[in-house]
Amino acid sequence: MFFYIIRRLIAVVAMLFVISITTFLLFYAGPNDPARLTCAKNCTPATVEANRHALGLDKPIAVQYGAFLKGLVSERSFPDDPVQEREAPQTITKCAAPCLGYSFVRQTSVSSIIADGLPVTVSLAVGAFVLWMLVGVTSGVIAALRRGTFVDRGIVGVALIGFSLPTFFIGLLLLNFVAIKWQLVPYPAFTPFFDNPAQWAVGLILPWITLAAVYAASYVRLTRAYMLETMSEDYIRTARAKGVREGKVVRRHGLRAALTPIVTAAGLDLGGLLGGVVITEAVFNLNGLGRAAVQAVTNVDLPTIVGLVLVASLFVVIANLIVDVLYGVIDPRVRLS
Repeated sequence: MFFYIIRRLIAVVAMLFVISITTFLLFYAGPNDPARLTCAKNCTPATVEANRHALGLDKPIAVQYGAFLKGLVSERSFPDDPVQEREAPQTITKCAAPCLGYSFVRQTSVSSIIADGLPVTVSLAVGAFVLWMLVGVTSGVIAALRRGTFVDRGIVGVALIGFSLPTFFIGLLLLNFVAIKWQLVPYPAFTPFFDNPAQWAVGLILPWITLAAVYAASYVRLTRAYMLETMSEDYIRTARAKGVREGKVVRRHGLRAALTPIVTAAGLDLGGLLGGVVITEAVFNLNGLGRAAVQAVTNVDLPTIVGLVLVASLFVVIANLIVDVLYGVIDPRVRLS
């Protein structure tokens, strides 16, 4: 298992390196002038030239990428020009590692923007993930075990309704009725977890339900389908013939075998959500990474866009790493291959 994880870690590092090169070249070596995409819609020729020099965009692309990688492990100054700093110090700012760039639009480092929005997005994604996995997988197993009954049809019917409703509709419905009209919960707001865990949970319960309602519907259908397939296998009939209790057959034989595709979907969904929950954050007015991404695209804030793309890619790659490790835990044949 140890060497299996080491191999996956090496693959993850190589993949992140390739992603960083691809993203950097896509935005900074493209046909458009990247300096014009650093000052939003109020660019003047003087501003463009000043930003070009301050961000080092007047240097060869290889030098720019080298400075970017250096900023990930050490402090970086803008402009990063030792000759100019000795002759006439004009440092705009210093960016502590890991430095993902500097946003002239928001007059702060990209790392600061991401650090401000990350706790909100992580809280939304992880809370909703736990909720939809509990509801979706449990309901899917129950539906599979009660195949053809009223319970099965009821669960599948509710799942289809949840799957067909868009996120913004569910969010607005909960916000207008549950929080505003009936006042069953306070208006959604983010409170740091370590400041007040109870208030943190209460403030995010409606966004969690909004996301979980959509994703749980998919996991009900996915779990039901794979459980029905697994429970019809020969080794399940053999376990029952040996007198193994039905609960043990379902948990240790049926559900474990059906978990592989479920874990794959869960890892990809969670990794994607950690990159930004755009619609839900907008509906509930939460300042997470999704909201920051919308603002960056609207203001044509290139450094922030690049930083958010890299962070979102990092989450997806890490999620895939966790899925690979879980494969080895669930199915011993994977880590031996």
